[in-house]
Amino acid sequence: MCLRFSPVLGVLICALTASGIVLAANQPNVLLIYTDDHGTLDAHCFGAADLHTPHIDRLATEGIRFTQAYAHTFCCPSRAALLTGRHPQRGSVNQWTQGDLKEPDKGVNMDLDEVTLAEVLQMFGYRTALFGKWHLGAHRDHGPTEQGFDEFFGIRGGFIDNHIHYFLQGDGYHDLYEGTEEVWAKGEYFPEMITERATAFIEENAKENRPFFLYLAFNTPHYPEQPLPEHLEMYPDLQEPRRTYAAFVTTTDAYIGQVLDQLDALGIRDDTIIVFMGDNGHQSYESYDFFQILVDDHASGLPKGHRFSSGDGPNPGGGYTGKWIGHKGLYLEGGIRVPAILSYPARLPKGIVRDQAVTAMDWFPTILDLCGIGFPGKSVPIVIDGRSLVDVARSAEASSPHPVLYFQWQNKWAVREGDWKLIRLKGNRETAKETFSLHNLADLEPEATDYIDAKPAIVARLKSLHGEWERDVFDRR
Repeated sequence: MCLRFSPVLGVLICALTASGIVLAANQPNVLLIYTDDHGTLDAHCFGAADLHTPHIDRLATEGIRFTQAYAHTFCCPSRAALLTGRHPQRGSVNQWTQGDLKEPDKGVNMDLDEVTLAEVLQMFGYRTALFGKWHLGAHRDHGPTEQGFDEFFGIRGGFIDNHIHYFLQGDGYHDLYEGTEEVWAKGEYFPEMITERATAFIEENAKENRPFFLYLAFNTPHYPEQPLPEHLEMYPDLQEPRRTYAAFVTTTDAYIGQVLDQLDALGIRDDTIIVFMGDNGHQSYESYDFFQILVDDHASGLPKGHRFSSGDGPNPGGGYTGKWIGHKGLYLEGGIRVPAILSYPARLPKGIVRDQAVTAMDWFPTILDLCGIGFPGKSVPIVIDGRSLVDVARSAEASSPHPVLYFQWQNKWAVREGDWKLIRLKGNRETAKETFSLHNLADLEPEATDYIDAKPAIVARLKSLHGEWERDVFDRR
């Protein structure tokens, strides 16, 4: 087992050791499934009646479906929150992270002092792996194997063409790695590759009777929308952009099903904690130029004008949000509210629904709680913003652990208290225009009305709450 002893992690190890915590002989396995640009209600069990998602639906019958689960509005902050249990700004993730390992200048990478869920579980004897998408900084001195993962196979940046494994925006670059070693596998379908790695990893550890933590970070249904042909054929009556997007969700579901089937076949399903969640809302293709190759001699070899998505004409998303509005990149519900399920048949209820507000940050302390690893909290200089959801999972009467929700990305932010949400928009330049809007989630058409001029007292309170939060997050990391 290889551990990176940063000062913070060293203190954490000492505190956990001093607390006398010893792993039980038969620890639960942990499977964390994170999908990419997955619309708020985009599974049949969440209300998308036109979608075929039997395996996600099955997972819901075997666990707890959360109707108010919040991730973030973009990939990078969402993944930082998930793995650290903290607001991403505490780990310097408040702008796009480095995507290409071979960039000549070091870009933004999540701080190495951030303690990930993988690092904690690794400390207690878990074999850890990430197969899929990292997107928290691609630099060789950073990345999954520097932050708790024994194995990593996948993409270090944001997205790739699933058949040739190139990032397509700008001049493009190849992005497929085993750890920090580049892998060339043109023609192999990336979702299938990571699923095969996942099932092999599960089988290997099951045979060794060794607990494992598997972070299966699908890059789907993120563009480029490249579903399996048989899934596209399942939706002949849907119009674009919904048709191709729906097919890609079904492709994602099919690979999730392969992993669940492996757990069943090995007889370890009941003793495996499974978290399923989307990383942010569905993408909206509002800019045609942004989703096609704009340069000659692109690194991928694809021609100028090649579009990133399938179907005829520019696809403006295709995600389903029901009564909610918004999409990825916005702080409206459609950008930050995502599908989420927790399943642990050995210890938690099955086939139930919880309506309390929960966040991606909560999985860190929840998983440690279910694994019997007591996080020391105030005895260690690590601020954990997430809260264990075990009480919520067991009781519909339990209070939400988050009476106030905070989101920030660069100079844009949102605060929600009760049904009121204040959104602040501002460009990255200091002189950029600043605008605010105030919305209510209880309206018949939620968030459609802006109350910024009608409710000055609520605006003032929410601004004050954000100011306190910002001072805490940026000053006390």
